[in-house]
Order: sequence, then C-alpha cells, then structure tokens
Amino acid sequence: MANGILIVNKPSLWTSQDVVAKLRGALHEKRIGHGGTLDPMATGVLPVFVGRATRGVEFFEAAEKEYIAGIRLGITTDTEDTTGNILTQTPVNVTKEALEQVLQGFLGEISQIPPMYSAIKIGGQKLYELARKGQSVERKPRKITIFELELLDGEADSWHIRVRCSKGTYVRTLCKDIGDKLGCGGCMESLVRTKAGIYTLEEAVDLSEYLSRSEEERLNALRGVDTMFSNRPRVTAGEKQEKLIRNGANYKADCADGEYRVYNEQGDFLMLGFCKNGQMKTVKSFFEVEK
Repeated sequence: MANGILIVNKPSLWTSQDVVAKLRGALHEKRIGHGGTLDPMATGVLPVFVGRATRGVEFFEAAEKEYIAGIRLGITTDTEDTTGNILTQTPVNVTKEALEQVLQGFLGEISQIPPMYSAIKIGGQKLYELARKGQSVERKPRKITIFELELLDGEADSWHIRVRCSKGTYVRTLCKDIGDKLGCGGCMESLVRTKAGIYTLEEAVDLSEYLSRSEEERLNALRGVDTMFSNRPRVTAGEKQEKLIRNGANYKADCADGEYRVYNEQGDFLMLGFCKNGQMKTVKSFFEVEK
C-alpha cells in the first residue's frame, strides 16, 4: 500500500491537480493530495501526500515557500502573468538600483489583494470562474509576509527575483505590485518554486521519469510523512504506551512541554504528539489502522 510523500518537480502547463490525478493512477491510491497549488505555467517543488500521509497536508499549509520569479516590466495583464490578455503597455526606464530600492519596500508583513484568476471563493464561486465570464468582484486585502526578496539578475524590462514568503502569497500579484510601484506596471513571466517547507528543488523528481519506473521503485521513492516534522524531537513509545496511542489515550512521558515525533520500538512513526505537564497526547496519528 502506498503511503508517504513524493516531492515532484511539477512540469510546466500541468495543474497541480493534473499531477495528483496522474499519480492516483500510477500508485493505485485514491487518497492523494498536494501541499500548495502551483500555477500551470510554474514549475518546481510540489509535495504530494499519498495514502495515510494525506493526514499531514493540514500541517503543511503553513509552510514557508521560496521561488525564483521572472518579472516583465511595462506590461499588465488580466491574469497578472504573461499568459493573460494585455491590459496596458508602458515604456520602461528602470535601473537596477531603482528596482532594488523598490523591492525593499515589500519586505516584512504587507497587504496583498488576491488576483481575480485564483481559486479563492467569494459567495460560493471561485474567482477564476467569475473572471472567465468577464466579471470582477471586490477582494479584501490579505496579510502576507515576505521574509526575503533578492534581485538576482536582469536588464531593461526583464528581471529575476528570489522570494521567500509565507503561505497565501501570490507571487504574480507581487510582480504586478512591484511594477505598479515603479510606475510602469509589470507582470510575472516565469515562476519556479525552489523550496516548500523543508523540501527543495534538488530533491524533487521529474514526473515523466518517475512514471517510467517500476511499481516497486515508485513506492521506494516515497519518503515518510515524519520527514515534514523533522524539526521536532524524536521519542520512542514502549509497548504499553503504543497501545494507549492506538486507542487515542494520553500517556505519561518524561518530556519537556512541546511537540514530538513519536515512534514505536520497531521504529514506525505513530503520531505527532504534544507533551504538557508530563502527559503526551495525540495531535495527529499516522499509524495504519489495524483491520
């Protein structure tokens, strides 16, 4: 049975759901979800949670992300990237120094208005469905955090930036807002997610290459769901403690207050636990239920 996390380098022009659908067939497992949507034009790190590991998706939603984005200055579009219809075109006369100065103003906690071409629901309808009908509705600004924003290279109207940001950040909106601040407008022309949580582009697998592997090789490529909690200390539960865990009960633990990765004596990951005042309780269980 397939259980674990696969770090995929999402191909361009595929939706995140396209990847999930393809892997459902390849792994013969219906319980599959991804850890953070990437636009179809984007490539890069897409963690895919398989089987029992899907219970970890909710913990991954808050993970920081890192991107390399291409900005095209002088052009605005309805999608805020180069796949959309052009709305305005403006001559560009921007220096590297001017761009670097503007980037500094986007560091820290900022407000961002989500784009119309997004999956956010308002009044029960996804914004992109309304946008495709030519409709536009008011969207409330959302607080996001830009932890790092670095100008990498470029010239004239085309530049690359590295962005490390919080969940909920629309990088194409960031590109648009940077262009607006420069007075010439702008949009996103490329996007690569280089990191999601602890997972990096260097460890991501090419989807077509992965699908060409044998079934055994595909299963062996899945990493344990416990890897996403690698920053929590590891503790081992004894046999009696394991029985309590499997029954959803707390147990006495000689641990400082905080979250822990809890394993049984055989090394199987049982749960993410939280210890307080010497009592370990379940935050989320990850063991297979015995039938």
